[in-house]
Amino acid sequence: MDTGDRLLTPGEVAALFRVDPKTVTRWAAAGRIGSIRTPGGHRRFRESEVRALLEGEGVLDDLDDGGANGRPRNTGPSQGGNHGPTNAGLH
Repeated sequence: MDTGDRLLTPGEVAALFRVDPKTVTRWAAAGRIGSIRTPGGHRRFRESEVRALLEGEGVLDDLDDGGANGRPRNTGPSQGGNHGPTNAGLH
């Protein structure tokens, strides 16, 4: 079923959440964010789902434990949220 929804790469999703792309891949592998696989095996993410998560309307509400264990937080990018390895050791 084609909904016309744009598909985002892990890098595009990572930029929106301000985390490393590998963090997005880990979230997908753990089932914390939905993804589909291309015929070549690459992950893609539905833009509508990603936007809903950023706006606090997605399933991450049920999974959010304050940002522990690499889970995306529902604070959106402007409030800090969870940072990936690119920000490690900067404190």
